[in-house]
Amino acid sequence: MNSLIYLDIGNTNVRWKFGGDYFEMPLTEFNFDTLPKPSKIWVSNVSSNFAIKSSSNFSIVESQKKYKSLVNSYQEPKSLGSDRWLAMIACYELNLGGGFIVVDIGSAVTIDLVDNSGLHIGGVIFPGLLKIRNSFEYFPVVKEINAKEIGKSTKEAWSIGTLDLIVNGINQKIHELKQRMPYANIYLTGGGYEDIQKFIDFSHDYHKNLVLDGLELYADNVG
Repeated sequence: MNSLIYLDIGNTNVRWKFGGDYFEMPLTEFNFDTLPKPSKIWVSNVSSNFAIKSSSNFSIVESQKKYKSLVNSYQEPKSLGSDRWLAMIACYELNLGGGFIVVDIGSAVTIDLVDNSGLHIGGVIFPGLLKIRNSFEYFPVVKEINAKEIGKSTKEAWSIGTLDLIVNGINQKIHELKQRMPYANIYLTGGGYEDIQKFIDFSHDYHKNLVLDGLELYADNVG
């Protein structure tokens, strides 16, 4: 059995892969005692609220200029969030050299475009659904709503309006990018996907753990 752990620390949740299985828990409940004792832990950490002490047992991943023929477009490659870079690595391997768009729906929504040569053209970032809803303290939400309706109470109006912001933001940007790159395949990931999946109006493949899969691919590539 592979005794490595692949660990993705986000702003809300922590996910890890061990022995081929995936695990998840809220960031507020996580500590390293939760994990089995592996030979090494590969870590992607984008949380400003979770510090990791230096250890020979850890390998902290930062975005690089290149992974095979996948090229990071940022002038300072390490300033690209490692979660975005690792999700692109996973899509690059899934896509076998074609262009693609990857959408990660979490605390933030990120959308990145990669052409068929492997060049990362760039991306956009905007707040995720929970971040937007938590920006106002006193508005409750309705769990079961239809984003295509309008609300008949403040609770419904807030729930529908905030969901609309996310759904329309994603749908509109994807259609813009598809006009620019019609052949691009689209991959979605992230814990917020279930909230919006029935309102997505474009063809796509969903992979819940692209960041962890990309982390494992990166680790395998660098040794």
